[in-house]
Amino acid sequence: MNETRKPRVATVSLAGCFGCHMAILDIDERLVGLMQAVEFDRSPLTDLKTFTRRCDIGIIEGGCCNEENVHVLQDFRRNCDVLIALGQCAIMGGLPAMRNAIMQSDAPLRECLEEAYITGAYIRNTTHQIPNDPALPLLLDRVYPCSEVVEIDYQIPGCAPGGDIIFETLSSILAGRFHGFSRDSFKFD
Repeated sequence: MNETRKPRVATVSLAGCFGCHMAILDIDERLVGLMQAVEFDRSPLTDLKTFTRRCDIGIIEGGCCNEENVHVLQDFRRNCDVLIALGQCAIMGGLPAMRNAIMQSDAPLRECLEEAYITGAYIRNTTHQIPNDPALPLLLDRVYPCSEVVEIDYQIPGCAPGGDIIFETLSSILAGRFHGFSRDSFKFD
C-alpha cells in the first residue's frame, strides 16, 4: 500500500498575545480531523522549538518587535513553502505597533524604557537598571508587520480571526483551491 505524505504545518507566535493560536483551538472538533490530515512540526502546539524538516505551510502570529522575531520569521520563510500571516499583529503590527507612535514622538526608546523599568509610579526596581542581558533580544526601532520582513503568501485578517475562517482557509489552501476571501467572509458589527 502506497501511503501519501501528510502536509507538514509549523506555527509560531512572535510579538502578539497568543490569541491567534487560541483561535486555532476554536476550530473545535474539526481540529481532530485537521490533525489527522496534517503533521504539525515546529509549533507551540507540539512544543517543538526547531524545524525537524521542510514544511508545506508556516503560520505566523504576531509582528516583529525585536531581533529574535526577525530571525524566527526568516527561518520560517526559509523552511516553509507557503507562509500565512495570521491576525492583525502579523499583518499590520496590531497592538504591539502602538509603540511605533511613541517612538515617532520626541520620547526616544531610552525614555520609554526608563519609565517602564525605573521611574514608573508602581515600579520597585532597587537596582535602578534597565534590563540589559545578552540573552535578551535587542528591540527594533519599531514593530514591523511580517510582510515588511519576508514575503508572505496569504493573510488571514482578524483580531483574532475566528476558528471557522481559519479552518476554511487552511482547508482550502491544503486542497489547492484557495483564491482569496469572498466579500461576505468577514462581517463586523
